[in-house]
Amino acid sequence: MYRLYYIPGAASFAVHWLLIDMGVPHEVVRIDSERREHKTAEYLRLNPNGMVPLLLIDGQPMYEAAALGMLLGERHAEHRLAPGAFEPARIAYLQWTLHLANTVQPAFRRWFYPTEAAGETQVETVQHHARLDLEAAFERLDAHLAAHGPYLCGTWGPTTADFHAVMLARWSRNLPKTALQWPAIARLVQLMTARPSFAQVCAIEELSGWP
Repeated sequence: MYRLYYIPGAASFAVHWLLIDMGVPHEVVRIDSERREHKTAEYLRLNPNGMVPLLLIDGQPMYEAAALGMLLGERHAEHRLAPGAFEPARIAYLQWTLHLANTVQPAFRRWFYPTEAAGETQVETVQHHARLDLEAAFERLDAHLAAHGPYLCGTWGPTTADFHAVMLARWSRNLPKTALQWPAIARLVQLMTARPSFAQVCAIEELSGWP
């Protein structure tokens, strides 16, 4: 049994969406970020990073959204959301999964939490560079999708990486230039959000207005 601790719309979104899309039995625990429930001693014993997602797998805690997506894809291989070790699509799958987690997601953190990087006096500078990094990342992602899409692994079809990518595209909705302004990304978002599971996760997390 899985138990997911989540904050609506946060990095837990992709994992929550995958659990619903796969139809695997799970429970969810909503974390109140305003009350800083993710910073309590009880929560930190499970996830010392004090962030979401946190997934209990038969009672054992695991965190990091990209790692959880890969694990779920491999544990529930019947859904074909994670190419196997010897599948040609595995190369793109690993590259884009880690690129999203290690390059794109940290740039969003600098945008949303600019004081973490350089204090109160450098907010404008930090956000400026974060925005440039995000736009460059969207440009590369769009070029890849245009050449090899419509999904990150092309004709393989959607993978857990596509769920992660659409979560990040959603995070861009209030940026000066959103991810939807790149046509191949917009096409990916259109395909993925048409899945019934997207409406279901948004209803549970009480999210609306996108795309």
